[in-house]
Amino acid sequence: MTTPAPAARDLRALPKGHLHLHMEAAMRPATLTRLSQKLGIEVTPTTGFAGFTQFSATYRSLLASLDHPDHLGILTDEIFADQAAQGVAYLELAVSPQFYAERYGTVEAALNELIALARAASAAHGVAFGLMPTIDRMRDLDEAMVIARAAAARAGDGVVSLGLANEERGYPAGDFAEPFALAKAAGLQSTPHAGELVGPESIRDALGALQADRILHGVRSAEDPALVAELADRGIPLDVCPTSNLLLEVVDDMAAHPLVGLLDAGVRCSINADDPILFGPDILDEYELCRRELGMTDEQLAACAWTSIETTLADDETKARARSAIDAWLA
Repeated sequence: MTTPAPAARDLRALPKGHLHLHMEAAMRPATLTRLSQKLGIEVTPTTGFAGFTQFSATYRSLLASLDHPDHLGILTDEIFADQAAQGVAYLELAVSPQFYAERYGTVEAALNELIALARAASAAHGVAFGLMPTIDRMRDLDEAMVIARAAAARAGDGVVSLGLANEERGYPAGDFAEPFALAKAAGLQSTPHAGELVGPESIRDALGALQADRILHGVRSAEDPALVAELADRGIPLDVCPTSNLLLEVVDDMAAHPLVGLLDAGVRCSINADDPILFGPDILDEYELCRRELGMTDEQLAACAWTSIETTLADDETKARARSAIDAWLA
């Protein structure tokens, strides 16, 4: 008599943090259609881009659907609802208050509104949160300083980190040392994108010039064994987005993704979705993909889930509750 294989643990029930998620691109496709139709504008196509430049332009086009006083609130509430449904216990949402400065008067006022909307959605759906105001590395230092000052003034009051995103090529992290020093002095984590479009030198720049606490992406560290060893020794986590890496041609195919190799080398990694409306999967899908296509064990997936909460500034109660539930999930 054949013994039946044990049932796979339900990944939805695994408490997880979502640390690499950009707000506008976490919109539901149906909501994009509904909000665009309400405004009488053409619905932005969210597929068919090729390469990072077209991807970035497609992302910016999503903003048109949010050009209404009520639409940010709708988006924020749905993001938290969707994360709760996928077992997310803590959401660190990347926001760009500069996109909404004209509507609210200043970057500071826009960030206050984003915090208020996130607090309401967090209370409604039971997902702890912190915001990651994000600097556009293709914009000037003056704008970066405005964002950093606004973030620093709200450290511990809805804001937990300072991000750096957009085109790496030709826009080194070191150009933004000053705003990140300001953020770090206020107690925020430094969480720049690095090691996506540019190789290990971009990660070293982020570690040195920005004193990065976590690296968003960082998978190209695999090209430099000494850097991998440094990340492991220092406990610097990578907030990894497998499908994003595939569709933006950071890796040639999913089987070649370095996530498992990085984990085997002792690098702490979290699993994330990046931009679901553009890439397809949300966080639960990414965990399932990692199990199915990368062959990750439940122990590895649970370790990534714990990394996604323990390495953040989530409050002690959120961390303790998640640790207990992760242990119970494995047991």
